[in-house]
Amino acid sequence: MGCMFPVRISAVLIAFAAAVATPLPVSVDVGAPQDPAVLGFDLNTATIPDLQQRMDHGQLTSVQLTLAYLHRIDAVDGKIHSVISRNPLALAEAAASDARHLAGRVNSPLDGIPVLLKDNIDTQVQPATAGSRALPPSRPAATAPLAERLERGGAVILGKTNLSEWANFRSTKSTSGWSGVGGQTNNPYVLDRNPCGSSSGSGAAVAATLAQVAIGTETDGSIVCPAGINDVVGHKPTLGLVSRTGVVPISAEQDTAGPMARHVVDTAITLSMLQGADAADPATTAIPADQPQDYAALLRPDALRGSRIGVWRMSGADIDVDRVVQDAVQTLTAQGATVVDVDLPYQDTIGANEFPALLTEFRHDLNAYLTHRPGHPATLDELITFNRNDSIELSRFGQEIFEMAAQAPDSTDPTYRQQRATATDLARRSIDETLAKFHLDAIMAPTNSPAWKTNYTTGDTIGIQSATPAAAAGYPNISIPAGFAGPLPIGVSFFTQRWADARVLAFAAAFENAAPARRAPEFIPTIG
Repeated sequence: MGCMFPVRISAVLIAFAAAVATPLPVSVDVGAPQDPAVLGFDLNTATIPDLQQRMDHGQLTSVQLTLAYLHRIDAVDGKIHSVISRNPLALAEAAASDARHLAGRVNSPLDGIPVLLKDNIDTQVQPATAGSRALPPSRPAATAPLAERLERGGAVILGKTNLSEWANFRSTKSTSGWSGVGGQTNNPYVLDRNPCGSSSGSGAAVAATLAQVAIGTETDGSIVCPAGINDVVGHKPTLGLVSRTGVVPISAEQDTAGPMARHVVDTAITLSMLQGADAADPATTAIPADQPQDYAALLRPDALRGSRIGVWRMSGADIDVDRVVQDAVQTLTAQGATVVDVDLPYQDTIGANEFPALLTEFRHDLNAYLTHRPGHPATLDELITFNRNDSIELSRFGQEIFEMAAQAPDSTDPTYRQQRATATDLARRSIDETLAKFHLDAIMAPTNSPAWKTNYTTGDTIGIQSATPAAAAGYPNISIPAGFAGPLPIGVSFFTQRWADARVLAFAAAFENAAPARRAPEFIPTIG
């Protein structure tokens, strides 16, 4: 696919970027982590439409905005370690956007908006490392179609975010947010607490106002869990809505990329740009002809009025989660929704079949990806050997999942095929049958328990996790801020049937408007 502004930006354009890179107002302290008002307005609360309006009126340039985020990364990211690398062409991309704004021909609502990509997404300038020292970032790679779509829309790629190495599919004792390349990402709300999920760097970076939007990926929970635990919005799209080509895989049966932001409208705008067919990803050929192209245009404050929402409380595991869910139920009722308590069936059987199926899919899909990345371990077996010989890779935890995947049956094996069919079918039935039985529009559930302490001995202690039904089904799921346990955020999720991304975005926006719960992190070192 061609880009309106190619990746190889000329020296002239880079010089132009330097020329227009006006300094930030001297009265602004971008080094204060608790103060994101880096441009004379509150960047933490500003939405993409707010920023575009300022750029349209000559009150802000993309170069200024990009510099503000880069300066904030300098000031803040030493506390949370969420940004693994920077795009050396970010300011040139911003300058190109400013030229388009000046000429009155912007490419999209994302034109000039700084975005971070999870470092399992390839670009020519920054090939993915997946957090592993086995994938040198200097090796050539094609730009993933989802990143090409952002570039064509004029988004400024700031750089890459840290992640749980190999998308948290290496060890049964892993600690979310750690990678051999990026070290440990910390939760910006309480620094010794965990940021959750493989998109941990994306969630923490957005929470700390280090970019307007970040792109995460999910196989099961790795967008919505870091969104909930880091008090941001995270949308896991319907599988097939966004291309997976050029993204380091776990499983083509469940993987998808999706947006993470501080506001639902920003998530909706970004999803509109990300989605689209890709000939190299067969799942995208199933996108309906009438799928909305502008999700932000469909957001409205009264979207919950007259709806029927099932509530999967998952109660009894955490008193703070129970309280936040009950508060959310009261918000739904006050907004005119009918609320019905539900309990989703088949969950134990889904879990028993999902993991062994993922083992087979991981080996198959990862080996296929590695054939396009020469000059490094070329198979899962070679990665296992690399890790054994590396001084850092196994320093925190092992590679038990790698080793299990290496021994998993082939994708032609009848047992594997039955496991995948069972996991997918029952996950879809668990949602579809519940929606039909109670005549529901969507299901709401708690996204997460409060963040646990990062601990390399015990690994993750995730607690409540409601992502599996939508993840294994390939259905849309969105998490939004809903409350706190002390200083630790708790989110709620809305999910529903396939391709109904517009519906859950609309419900999430209406909920956000009625009960805004997000607050900026304070980077507390620890709590009792």
